[in-house]
Amino acid sequence: MPPTHEVFNQAAPLGDYNAADDPALLEGVRREGAAWAEPEVREVGDAAGTERVRSWGESANAYPPVLRTHDRYGHRIDEVDYQPAYHVLMDQAVEFGLHAAPWADDRPGAHVARAAKFYLWSQPEAGHGCPISMTYAAVPALRHAPELAQRYEPLLASRTYDFGLRAPHTKRGLIAGMSMTEKQGGSDVRANTTRAVPTADGHHLLTGHKWFTSAPMSDFFLTLAQAPEGLSCFLVPRVLEDGTRNDLRIQRLKDKLGNRSNASAELEYDGAVAHLVGEPGRGVPTIIEMVNSTRLDCVIGSAAGMRAALTHALHHAEHRSAFGRRLAEQPLMRNVLADLALESEAATALMTRLAGAVDRSVRGDEAETAFRRLAVAVSKFWVTKRQPAHAAEALECLGGNGYVEESGMPRLFRDSPLNSIWEGSGNVAALDVLRAMGRNPESVAAFLTELDAARGVDDHYDTAVKRLEQTLGDLEEVQYRARSVVELMALTLQASVLLRHSPTPVAEAFTASRLGGEWGHVFGTLPRGVDTGLILDRARPGA
Repeated sequence: MPPTHEVFNQAAPLGDYNAADDPALLEGVRREGAAWAEPEVREVGDAAGTERVRSWGESANAYPPVLRTHDRYGHRIDEVDYQPAYHVLMDQAVEFGLHAAPWADDRPGAHVARAAKFYLWSQPEAGHGCPISMTYAAVPALRHAPELAQRYEPLLASRTYDFGLRAPHTKRGLIAGMSMTEKQGGSDVRANTTRAVPTADGHHLLTGHKWFTSAPMSDFFLTLAQAPEGLSCFLVPRVLEDGTRNDLRIQRLKDKLGNRSNASAELEYDGAVAHLVGEPGRGVPTIIEMVNSTRLDCVIGSAAGMRAALTHALHHAEHRSAFGRRLAEQPLMRNVLADLALESEAATALMTRLAGAVDRSVRGDEAETAFRRLAVAVSKFWVTKRQPAHAAEALECLGGNGYVEESGMPRLFRDSPLNSIWEGSGNVAALDVLRAMGRNPESVAAFLTELDAARGVDDHYDTAVKRLEQTLGDLEEVQYRARSVVELMALTLQASVLLRHSPTPVAEAFTASRLGGEWGHVFGTLPRGVDTGLILDRARPGA
Protein backbone atom coordinates (compact mmCIF):
# COMPACT_ATOMS: atom_id res chain seq x y z
CA MET A 1 0.00 0.00 0.00
CA PRO A 2 1.39 3.45 -0.82
CA PRO A 3 2.71 5.30 2.23
CA THR A 4 0.16 8.09 1.66
CA HIS A 5 -2.55 5.63 2.75
CA GLU A 6 -1.03 4.99 6.16
CA VAL A 7 -3.72 5.53 8.82
CA PHE A 8 -2.66 7.44 11.90
CA ASN A 9 -4.10 10.04 14.29
CA GLN A 10 -7.52 8.43 14.01
CA ALA A 11 -9.56 7.23 16.98
CA ALA A 12 -9.58 3.50 17.57
CA PRO A 13 -12.98 1.79 17.50
CA LEU A 14 -15.01 2.49 20.62
CA GLY A 15 -15.00 -1.22 21.43
CA ASP A 16 -16.88 -2.85 24.28
CA TYR A 17 -17.53 -1.07 27.55
CA ASN A 18 -20.12 -1.28 30.31
CA ALA A 19 -22.60 1.54 29.74
CA ALA A 20 -23.69 1.20 33.37
CA ASP A 21 -20.31 2.58 34.51
CA ASP A 22 -22.18 5.85 34.89
CA PRO A 23 -21.95 7.39 38.39
CA ALA A 24 -24.94 9.69 37.91
CA LEU A 25 -27.09 6.72 36.91
CA LEU A 26 -25.98 4.34 39.65
CA GLU A 27 -26.22 7.01 42.33
CA GLY A 28 -29.77 7.71 41.21
CA VAL A 29 -30.71 4.03 41.18
CA ARG A 30 -29.49 3.62 44.76
CA ARG A 31 -31.00 6.89 45.95
CA GLU A 32 -34.44 6.14 44.50
CA GLY A 33 -34.83 2.72 46.09
CA ALA A 34 -33.59 0.29 43.44
CA ALA A 35 -30.15 -0.66 44.81
CA TRP A 36 -31.32 -4.28 44.74
CA ALA A 37 -31.46 -4.04 40.92
CA GLU A 38 -27.87 -2.92 40.40
CA PRO A 39 -26.68 -6.36 39.18
CA GLU A 40 -29.49 -6.33 36.57
CA VAL A 41 -28.64 -2.76 35.58
CA ARG A 42 -25.00 -3.69 35.13
CA GLU A 43 -25.98 -6.72 33.06
CA VAL A 44 -27.97 -4.53 30.67
CA GLY A 45 -25.17 -1.96 30.59
CA ASP A 46 -22.63 -4.65 29.77
CA ALA A 47 -24.68 -5.69 26.74
CA ALA A 48 -25.63 -2.16 25.67
CA GLY A 49 -21.99 -1.07 25.48
CA THR A 50 -20.89 -3.75 23.02
CA GLU A 51 -19.96 -3.36 19.38
CA ARG A 52 -22.30 -6.24 18.65
CA VAL A 53 -25.41 -4.47 19.95
CA ARG A 54 -24.40 -1.22 18.26
CA SER A 55 -24.16 -3.17 14.99
CA TRP A 56 -27.74 -4.38 15.50
CA GLY A 57 -28.80 -0.76 15.78
CA GLU A 58 -26.92 0.16 12.62
CA SER A 59 -28.56 -2.67 10.66
CA ALA A 60 -32.07 -1.94 11.94
CA ASN A 61 -31.74 1.69 10.79
CA ALA A 62 -29.93 1.03 7.51
CA TYR A 63 -32.82 -1.17 6.33
CA PRO A 64 -36.06 0.51 7.47
CA PRO A 65 -39.38 -1.36 7.76
CA VAL A 66 -41.28 -2.17 4.58
CA LEU A 67 -45.07 -2.34 4.24
CA ARG A 68 -46.69 -5.28 2.47
CA THR A 69 -50.37 -4.49 1.95
CA HIS A 70 -51.13 -7.72 0.04
CA ASP A 71 -49.74 -11.23 -0.24
CA ARG A 72 -48.71 -12.83 -3.53
CA TYR A 73 -52.28 -13.99 -4.17
CA GLY A 74 -53.87 -10.57 -3.70
CA HIS A 75 -55.18 -11.01 -0.18
CA ARG A 76 -55.01 -7.92 2.02
CA ILE A 77 -52.53 -8.65 4.86
CA ASP A 78 -51.19 -5.28 6.09
CA GLU A 79 -47.90 -6.69 7.33
CA VAL A 80 -44.74 -4.72 8.10
CA ASP A 81 -41.39 -6.43 7.54
CA TYR A 82 -38.52 -5.36 9.81
CA GLN A 83 -34.82 -5.96 9.47
CA PRO A 84 -34.08 -9.01 11.70
CA ALA A 85 -31.86 -7.00 14.06
CA TYR A 86 -34.93 -5.00 15.09
CA HIS A 87 -36.55 -8.15 16.44
CA VAL A 88 -33.36 -9.11 18.27
CA LEU A 89 -33.34 -5.72 19.98
CA MET A 90 -37.03 -6.08 20.86
CA ASP A 91 -36.53 -9.60 22.15
CA GLN A 92 -33.73 -8.46 24.46
CA ALA A 93 -35.68 -5.40 25.64
CA VAL A 94 -38.65 -7.56 26.62
CA GLU A 95 -36.42 -10.16 28.27
CA PHE A 96 -34.77 -7.38 30.30
CA GLY A 97 -38.23 -6.21 31.43
CA LEU A 98 -38.10 -2.78 29.85
CA HIS A 99 -41.74 -2.94 28.80
CA ALA A 100 -44.66 -3.56 31.21
CA ALA A 101 -42.80 -5.89 33.57
CA PRO A 102 -42.60 -3.41 36.52
CA TRP A 103 -46.39 -3.38 36.82
CA ALA A 104 -46.20 -7.05 37.83
CA ASP A 105 -43.31 -6.46 40.27
CA ASP A 106 -44.22 -5.53 43.87
CA ARG A 107 -40.67 -4.58 44.89
CA PRO A 108 -40.17 -0.91 45.77
CA GLY A 109 -37.96 0.63 43.09
CA ALA A 110 -39.20 -1.62 40.27
CA HIS A 111 -40.04 1.36 38.06
CA VAL A 112 -36.66 2.95 38.86
CA ALA A 113 -34.86 -0.22 37.83
CA ARG A 114 -36.85 -0.33 34.63
CA ALA A 115 -36.04 3.33 33.88
CA ALA A 116 -32.31 2.72 34.38
CA LYS A 117 -32.32 -0.29 32.08
CA PHE A 118 -34.41 1.52 29.47
CA TYR A 119 -31.89 4.39 29.57
CA LEU A 120 -29.01 1.98 28.97
CA TRP A 121 -30.64 -0.10 26.26
CA SER A 122 -31.79 3.01 24.36
CA GLN A 123 -28.21 4.21 23.88
CA PRO A 124 -27.17 1.82 21.09
CA GLU A 125 -30.57 2.06 19.31
CA ALA A 126 -33.54 4.25 20.20
CA GLY A 127 -36.19 3.40 17.61
CA HIS A 128 -37.36 0.09 19.02
CA GLY A 129 -37.85 1.83 22.37
CA CYS A 130 -41.08 3.34 21.03
CA PRO A 131 -43.23 0.15 21.19
CA ILE A 132 -41.44 -0.86 24.40
CA SER A 133 -42.40 2.48 25.94
CA MET A 134 -46.01 2.28 24.77
CA THR A 135 -46.35 -1.23 26.19
CA TYR A 136 -45.12 0.06 29.54
CA ALA A 137 -47.46 3.05 29.40
CA ALA A 138 -50.58 1.14 28.32
CA VAL A 139 -51.08 -0.60 31.65
CA PRO A 140 -52.23 2.33 33.83
CA ALA A 141 -54.71 3.41 31.13
CA LEU A 142 -55.94 -0.16 30.62
CA ARG A 143 -56.69 -0.48 34.32
CA HIS A 144 -59.65 1.84 33.76
CA ALA A 145 -61.27 -1.27 32.25
CA PRO A 146 -60.66 -4.03 34.85
CA GLU A 147 -61.92 -6.86 32.63
CA LEU A 148 -59.60 -5.87 29.78
CA ALA A 149 -56.71 -5.37 32.21
CA GLN A 150 -57.26 -8.83 33.67
CA ARG A 151 -57.18 -10.32 30.18
CA TYR A 152 -54.24 -8.39 28.70
CA GLU A 153 -51.99 -7.20 31.50
CA PRO A 154 -50.28 -10.56 32.23
CA LEU A 155 -49.36 -10.86 28.54
CA LEU A 156 -48.13 -7.26 28.39
CA ALA A 157 -45.87 -7.95 31.36
CA SER A 158 -44.60 -11.26 29.96
CA ARG A 159 -40.83 -11.49 29.42
CA THR A 160 -41.40 -13.17 26.03
CA TYR A 161 -41.43 -11.23 22.75
CA ASP A 162 -43.86 -13.07 20.47
CA PHE A 163 -43.99 -11.22 17.15
CA GLY A 164 -46.74 -11.87 14.61
CA LEU A 165 -50.41 -11.18 14.02
CA ARG A 166 -52.34 -13.86 15.90
CA ALA A 167 -55.24 -13.93 18.33
CA PRO A 168 -54.03 -12.36 21.60
CA HIS A 169 -54.96 -15.33 23.79
CA THR A 170 -52.76 -17.63 21.65
CA LYS A 171 -49.61 -15.54 22.17
CA ARG A 172 -46.98 -15.71 24.92
CA GLY A 173 -46.56 -11.93 25.09
CA LEU A 174 -48.16 -8.78 23.71
CA ILE A 175 -46.95 -5.37 22.53
CA ALA A 176 -49.21 -2.31 22.80
CA GLY A 177 -49.40 0.81 20.67
CA MET A 178 -51.18 4.15 20.74
CA SER A 179 -53.10 5.75 17.88
CA MET A 180 -54.40 9.24 18.61
CA THR A 181 -53.10 11.80 16.10
CA GLU A 182 -55.32 12.74 13.15
CA LYS A 183 -54.28 14.91 10.23
CA GLN A 184 -56.81 17.68 10.88
CA GLY A 185 -55.96 18.07 14.57
CA GLY A 186 -52.45 16.97 15.49
CA SER A 187 -52.03 17.54 19.22
CA ASP A 188 -55.58 18.92 19.40
CA VAL A 189 -57.03 15.47 20.01
CA ARG A 190 -60.48 16.88 20.75
CA ALA A 191 -60.72 17.70 17.03
CA ASN A 192 -60.86 13.93 16.51
CA THR A 193 -63.22 12.83 13.71
CA THR A 194 -63.00 9.03 14.13
CA ARG A 195 -66.46 7.70 14.98
CA ALA A 196 -67.35 4.87 17.36
CA VAL A 197 -70.74 3.21 16.90
CA PRO A 198 -71.96 0.93 19.73
CA THR A 199 -73.17 -2.56 18.82
CA ALA A 200 -75.72 -4.85 20.43
CA ASP A 201 -73.03 -7.20 21.77
CA GLY A 202 -71.27 -4.53 23.82
CA HIS A 203 -68.35 -3.39 21.70
CA HIS A 204 -67.99 -0.50 19.24
CA LEU A 205 -67.16 -0.22 15.56
CA LEU A 206 -64.62 2.48 14.68
CA THR A 207 -64.42 4.35 11.38
CA GLY A 208 -61.75 6.98 10.78
CA HIS A 209 -58.21 7.81 9.71
CA LYS A 210 -55.21 8.07 12.05
CA TRP A 211 -52.35 10.20 10.73
CA PHE A 212 -49.58 8.87 12.98
CA THR A 213 -49.60 5.41 14.52
CA SER A 214 -46.23 4.22 15.76
CA ALA A 215 -45.37 0.51 15.67
CA PRO A 216 -48.38 -0.59 13.56
CA MET A 217 -47.58 -4.28 14.08
CA SER A 218 -48.48 -3.97 17.77
CA ASP A 219 -51.07 -6.43 19.04
CA PHE A 220 -53.50 -3.69 19.99
CA PHE A 221 -53.78 0.09 20.10
CA LEU A 222 -55.29 2.46 22.58
CA THR A 223 -57.07 5.09 20.55
CA LEU A 224 -59.58 7.92 20.79
CA ALA A 225 -62.87 8.14 18.92
CA GLN A 226 -66.12 10.08 19.12
CA ALA A 227 -68.75 7.91 20.79
CA PRO A 228 -72.37 9.07 21.34
CA GLU A 229 -71.34 10.26 24.81
CA GLY A 230 -68.33 12.19 23.50
CA LEU A 231 -64.63 11.53 22.95
CA SER A 232 -63.80 8.12 24.44
CA CYS A 233 -60.87 5.75 24.75
CA PHE A 234 -60.88 2.35 23.08
CA LEU A 235 -58.74 -0.74 22.76
CA VAL A 236 -58.46 -1.85 19.14
CA PRO A 237 -56.91 -5.33 18.59
CA ARG A 238 -55.12 -6.10 15.33
CA VAL A 239 -56.48 -9.67 15.43
CA LEU A 240 -59.81 -10.68 16.94
CA GLU A 241 -60.20 -13.55 19.38
CA ASP A 242 -61.51 -15.87 16.63
CA GLY A 243 -58.28 -15.33 14.68
CA THR A 244 -59.68 -13.05 11.98
CA ARG A 245 -58.00 -9.74 11.15
CA ASN A 246 -59.69 -6.66 12.50
CA ASP A 247 -60.93 -4.13 9.94
CA LEU A 248 -58.04 -1.69 9.99
CA ARG A 249 -55.74 -0.97 7.09
CA ILE A 250 -52.20 0.36 6.94
CA GLN A 251 -52.32 2.97 4.20
CA ARG A 252 -48.62 3.83 4.16
CA LEU A 253 -45.50 4.12 6.32
CA LYS A 254 -44.03 7.53 7.05
CA ASP A 255 -40.62 8.38 5.60
CA LYS A 256 -39.20 9.99 8.76
CA LEU A 257 -36.18 12.11 9.55
CA GLY A 258 -35.00 9.67 12.21
CA ASN A 259 -36.39 6.81 14.30
CA ARG A 260 -36.06 4.85 11.09
CA SER A 261 -35.87 1.37 12.59
CA ASN A 262 -39.40 1.83 13.93
CA ALA A 263 -42.40 1.93 11.59
CA SER A 264 -44.88 4.79 11.85
CA ALA A 265 -48.04 4.44 9.81
CA GLU A 266 -51.30 5.93 8.67
CA LEU A 267 -54.15 3.65 9.73
CA GLU A 268 -57.66 3.49 8.34
CA TYR A 269 -60.36 2.09 10.64
CA ASP A 270 -63.17 0.65 8.53
CA GLY A 271 -65.65 -0.61 11.07
CA ALA A 272 -62.87 -1.93 13.31
CA VAL A 273 -63.96 -3.76 16.46
CA ALA A 274 -63.04 -1.78 19.57
CA HIS A 275 -63.56 -2.16 23.32
CA LEU A 276 -64.32 0.79 25.56
CA VAL A 277 -61.64 1.69 28.11
CA GLY A 278 -62.81 3.86 31.00
CA GLU A 279 -65.98 5.90 31.12
CA PRO A 280 -67.64 6.91 27.84
CA GLY A 281 -66.98 10.56 27.05
CA ARG A 282 -63.88 10.55 29.28
CA GLY A 283 -61.37 9.49 26.67
CA VAL A 284 -58.73 12.16 27.27
CA PRO A 285 -58.53 11.68 31.07
CA THR A 286 -58.29 7.93 30.48
CA ILE A 287 -55.56 7.95 27.84
CA ILE A 288 -53.63 10.70 29.64
CA GLU A 289 -52.49 7.94 32.01
CA MET A 290 -50.63 6.47 29.05
CA VAL A 291 -49.38 9.85 27.86
CA ASN A 292 -47.88 10.70 31.26
CA SER A 293 -45.90 7.47 31.28
CA THR A 294 -44.64 7.89 27.74
CA ARG A 295 -43.62 11.46 28.58
CA LEU A 296 -41.38 10.05 31.30
CA ASP A 297 -39.82 7.82 28.65
CA CYS A 298 -39.26 10.87 26.44
CA VAL A 299 -37.10 12.29 29.23
CA ILE A 300 -35.31 8.97 29.71
CA GLY A 301 -34.76 8.58 25.97
CA SER A 302 -33.30 12.05 25.58
CA ALA A 303 -31.02 11.51 28.58
CA ALA A 304 -29.90 8.26 26.94
CA GLY A 305 -29.23 9.97 23.62
CA MET A 306 -27.14 12.63 25.33
CA ARG A 307 -25.14 10.00 27.17
CA ALA A 308 -24.48 8.06 23.95
CA ALA A 309 -23.38 11.20 22.09
CA LEU A 310 -21.13 12.24 24.98
CA THR A 311 -19.48 8.81 25.05
CA HIS A 312 -18.58 9.04 21.35
CA ALA A 313 -17.32 12.61 21.69
CA LEU A 314 -15.13 11.78 24.70
CA HIS A 315 -13.70 8.70 23.06
CA HIS A 316 -12.77 10.58 19.90
CA ALA A 317 -11.24 13.52 21.79
CA GLU A 318 -9.09 11.22 23.89
CA HIS A 319 -7.61 9.50 20.82
CA ARG A 320 -7.30 12.31 18.30
CA SER A 321 -4.44 14.84 18.40
CA ALA A 322 -4.22 18.42 17.14
CA PHE A 323 -1.61 21.12 17.63
CA GLY A 324 0.69 18.75 19.48
CA ARG A 325 -1.77 17.44 22.10
CA ARG A 326 -4.75 15.13 22.43
CA LEU A 327 -7.99 16.99 21.81
CA ALA A 328 -9.18 16.09 25.30
CA GLU A 329 -6.16 17.91 26.74
CA GLN A 330 -6.88 21.17 24.93
CA PRO A 331 -8.43 23.75 27.32
CA LEU A 332 -11.23 24.81 24.98
CA MET A 333 -12.17 21.26 24.07
CA ARG A 334 -12.21 20.37 27.78
CA ASN A 335 -14.66 23.22 28.29
CA VAL A 336 -16.90 21.87 25.54
CA LEU A 337 -16.73 18.27 26.73
CA ALA A 338 -17.32 19.22 30.37
CA ASP A 339 -20.31 21.33 29.37
CA LEU A 340 -21.75 18.41 27.40
CA ALA A 341 -21.07 16.11 30.35
CA LEU A 342 -22.79 18.52 32.72
CA GLU A 343 -25.91 18.60 30.54
CA SER A 344 -25.91 14.81 30.36
CA GLU A 345 -25.46 14.34 34.10
CA ALA A 346 -28.22 16.82 34.92
CA ALA A 347 -30.61 14.96 32.60
CA THR A 348 -29.67 11.58 34.07
CA ALA A 349 -30.01 12.74 37.68
CA LEU A 350 -33.41 14.27 36.93
CA MET A 351 -34.56 11.17 35.07
CA THR A 352 -33.88 8.93 38.06
CA ARG A 353 -35.64 11.39 40.40
CA LEU A 354 -38.73 11.29 38.18
CA ALA A 355 -38.64 7.50 38.02
CA GLY A 356 -38.52 7.44 41.82
CA ALA A 357 -41.55 9.71 41.96
CA VAL A 358 -43.44 7.41 39.59
CA ASP A 359 -42.50 4.36 41.65
CA ARG A 360 -43.71 5.90 44.90
CA SER A 361 -46.78 7.38 43.22
CA VAL A 362 -48.05 4.03 41.96
CA ARG A 363 -47.61 2.71 45.53
CA GLY A 364 -49.94 5.38 46.91
CA ASP A 365 -47.68 8.30 47.87
CA GLU A 366 -49.93 11.33 47.30
CA ALA A 367 -47.14 13.89 47.65
CA GLU A 368 -45.09 12.15 44.97
CA THR A 369 -48.18 11.89 42.77
CA ALA A 370 -48.60 15.68 42.98
CA PHE A 371 -44.91 16.25 42.29
CA ARG A 372 -44.90 13.80 39.40
CA ARG A 373 -47.83 15.51 37.66
CA LEU A 374 -45.93 18.76 37.26
CA ALA A 375 -42.32 17.60 37.24
CA VAL A 376 -42.71 15.12 34.36
CA ALA A 377 -44.35 17.75 32.14
CA VAL A 378 -41.69 20.33 33.02
CA SER A 379 -38.87 17.86 32.38
CA LYS A 380 -40.38 16.59 29.16
CA PHE A 381 -40.39 20.12 27.79
CA TRP A 382 -36.81 20.94 28.76
CA VAL A 383 -34.70 17.80 28.57
CA THR A 384 -36.05 16.78 25.17
CA LYS A 385 -35.32 20.26 23.82
CA ARG A 386 -31.73 20.11 25.04
CA GLN A 387 -30.95 16.91 23.15
CA PRO A 388 -30.75 18.30 19.56
CA ALA A 389 -28.29 21.04 20.56
CA HIS A 390 -26.32 18.51 22.59
CA ALA A 391 -26.21 16.03 19.69
CA ALA A 392 -25.04 18.71 17.26
CA GLU A 393 -22.20 19.83 19.53
CA ALA A 394 -21.12 16.26 20.28
CA LEU A 395 -21.08 15.51 16.54
CA GLU A 396 -18.91 18.57 15.98
CA CYS A 397 -16.37 17.23 18.50
CA LEU A 398 -15.63 14.55 15.90
CA GLY A 399 -15.35 17.13 13.12
CA GLY A 400 -15.83 15.72 9.63
CA ASN A 401 -15.60 12.19 11.01
CA GLY A 402 -18.80 12.85 12.94
CA TYR A 403 -20.63 13.85 9.77
CA VAL A 404 -20.07 10.40 8.28
CA GLU A 405 -22.70 7.70 8.85
CA GLU A 406 -20.16 5.13 10.02
CA SER A 407 -19.45 7.22 13.12
CA GLY A 408 -22.99 6.70 14.41
CA MET A 409 -23.34 10.41 15.14
CA PRO A 410 -25.67 11.28 12.22
CA ARG A 411 -28.20 8.73 13.50
CA LEU A 412 -28.03 10.19 17.00
CA PHE A 413 -28.52 13.65 15.52
CA ARG A 414 -31.51 12.59 13.37
CA ASP A 415 -33.15 10.87 16.33
CA SER A 416 -32.59 13.81 18.68
CA PRO A 417 -35.68 15.97 17.86
CA LEU A 418 -38.18 13.13 18.20
CA ASN A 419 -38.81 13.15 21.94
CA SER A 420 -39.57 16.85 21.88
CA ILE A 421 -42.29 16.23 19.26
CA TRP A 422 -43.69 12.94 20.56
CA GLU A 423 -46.49 13.23 23.17
CA GLY A 424 -46.90 16.95 22.65
CA SER A 425 -44.33 19.27 21.10
CA GLY A 426 -42.82 22.21 22.98
CA ASN A 427 -45.82 24.52 23.07
CA VAL A 428 -48.18 21.70 24.05
CA ALA A 429 -45.87 20.58 26.87
CA ALA A 430 -45.40 24.13 28.16
CA LEU A 431 -49.13 24.85 28.13
CA ASP A 432 -49.78 21.52 29.85
CA VAL A 433 -47.57 22.71 32.70
CA LEU A 434 -49.76 25.82 33.02
CA ARG A 435 -52.90 23.68 33.00
CA ALA A 436 -51.49 21.39 35.66
CA MET A 437 -50.70 24.37 37.88
CA GLY A 438 -54.21 25.74 37.41
CA ARG A 439 -56.08 22.49 37.94
CA ASN A 440 -53.82 20.92 40.54
CA PRO A 441 -52.47 23.61 42.88
CA GLU A 442 -51.17 20.84 45.13
CA SER A 443 -48.68 19.99 42.36
CA VAL A 444 -47.23 23.51 42.57
CA ALA A 445 -46.83 23.14 46.33
CA ALA A 446 -45.13 19.76 45.87
CA PHE A 447 -42.81 21.19 43.22
CA LEU A 448 -41.78 24.13 45.42
CA THR A 449 -41.27 21.77 48.37
CA GLU A 450 -38.82 19.84 46.22
CA LEU A 451 -36.95 23.07 45.45
CA ASP A 452 -36.95 24.14 49.10
CA ALA A 453 -34.98 21.02 50.01
CA ALA A 454 -31.87 22.44 48.29
CA ARG A 455 -32.07 26.01 49.56
CA GLY A 456 -29.33 27.64 51.57
CA VAL A 457 -26.25 26.06 49.99
CA ASP A 458 -25.82 27.98 46.72
CA ASP A 459 -26.45 31.68 46.10
CA HIS A 460 -27.11 31.27 42.37
CA TYR A 461 -29.75 28.66 43.14
CA ASP A 462 -31.42 30.62 45.92
CA THR A 463 -31.69 33.68 43.69
CA ALA A 464 -33.17 31.61 40.85
CA VAL A 465 -35.79 30.03 43.11
CA LYS A 466 -36.85 33.47 44.37
CA ARG A 467 -37.13 34.61 40.76
CA LEU A 468 -39.26 31.55 39.97
CA GLU A 469 -41.61 32.21 42.88
CA GLN A 470 -42.09 35.77 41.62
CA THR A 471 -42.65 34.48 38.10
CA LEU A 472 -45.29 31.99 39.23
CA GLY A 473 -47.11 34.81 41.00
CA ASP A 474 -47.26 36.94 37.85
CA LEU A 475 -50.09 35.64 35.67
CA GLU A 476 -50.12 38.51 33.18
CA GLU A 477 -49.63 37.16 29.64
CA VAL A 478 -48.64 33.84 31.18
CA GLN A 479 -49.36 31.84 28.01
CA TYR A 480 -47.12 34.14 26.00
CA ARG A 481 -44.37 33.61 28.59
CA ALA A 482 -45.00 29.89 29.09
CA ARG A 483 -41.72 28.67 27.64
CA SER A 484 -39.56 30.94 29.76
CA VAL A 485 -41.54 30.00 32.88
CA VAL A 486 -41.17 26.26 32.26
CA GLU A 487 -37.49 26.62 31.35
CA LEU A 488 -36.78 28.25 34.72
CA MET A 489 -38.78 25.54 36.49
CA ALA A 490 -36.76 22.84 34.76
CA LEU A 491 -33.38 24.41 35.48
CA THR A 492 -34.14 24.96 39.16
CA LEU A 493 -35.44 21.39 39.43
CA GLN A 494 -32.28 19.97 37.87
CA ALA A 495 -30.16 22.17 40.13
CA SER A 496 -32.10 21.00 43.18
CA VAL A 497 -31.33 17.36 42.42
CA LEU A 498 -27.66 18.05 41.70
CA LEU A 499 -27.12 20.22 44.79
CA ARG A 500 -28.49 17.50 47.04
CA HIS A 501 -27.03 14.42 45.42
CA SER A 502 -24.05 15.16 43.12
CA PRO A 503 -20.48 16.14 43.97
CA THR A 504 -20.18 19.83 44.85
CA PRO A 505 -18.05 20.75 41.79
CA VAL A 506 -20.72 19.34 39.49
CA ALA A 507 -23.58 21.16 41.20
CA GLU A 508 -21.68 24.43 41.42
CA ALA A 509 -20.69 24.31 37.75
CA PHE A 510 -24.34 23.76 36.85
CA THR A 511 -25.72 26.60 38.98
CA ALA A 512 -22.99 29.05 37.94
CA SER A 513 -23.55 28.35 34.25
CA ARG A 514 -27.27 27.61 33.97
CA LEU A 515 -28.59 29.87 36.75
CA GLY A 516 -25.83 32.37 37.50
CA GLY A 517 -25.52 33.98 34.10
CA GLU A 518 -21.92 32.80 33.59
CA TRP A 519 -22.73 30.91 30.42
CA GLY A 520 -23.05 31.72 26.75
CA HIS A 521 -25.52 30.59 24.13
CA VAL A 522 -23.47 27.57 23.02
CA PHE A 523 -21.81 24.65 24.76
CA GLY A 524 -18.23 25.23 25.82
CA THR A 525 -18.80 28.52 27.64
CA LEU A 526 -18.40 27.32 31.24
CA PRO A 527 -16.92 29.95 33.57
CA ARG A 528 -13.40 29.85 34.96
CA GLY A 529 -12.81 27.73 38.02
CA VAL A 530 -14.95 24.75 36.96
CA ASP A 531 -13.43 21.38 37.90
CA THR A 532 -13.53 19.96 34.38
CA GLY A 533 -11.33 17.04 35.44
CA LEU A 534 -13.86 15.71 37.96
CA ILE A 535 -16.79 16.27 35.61
CA LEU A 536 -15.08 14.41 32.77
CA ASP A 537 -13.93 11.59 35.04
CA ARG A 538 -17.57 10.98 36.00
CA ALA A 539 -18.61 11.07 32.36
CA ARG A 540 -15.98 8.69 31.04
CA PRO A 541 -17.20 5.08 30.61
CA GLY A 542 -15.38 2.91 33.11
CA ALA A 543 -14.76 5.81 35.48
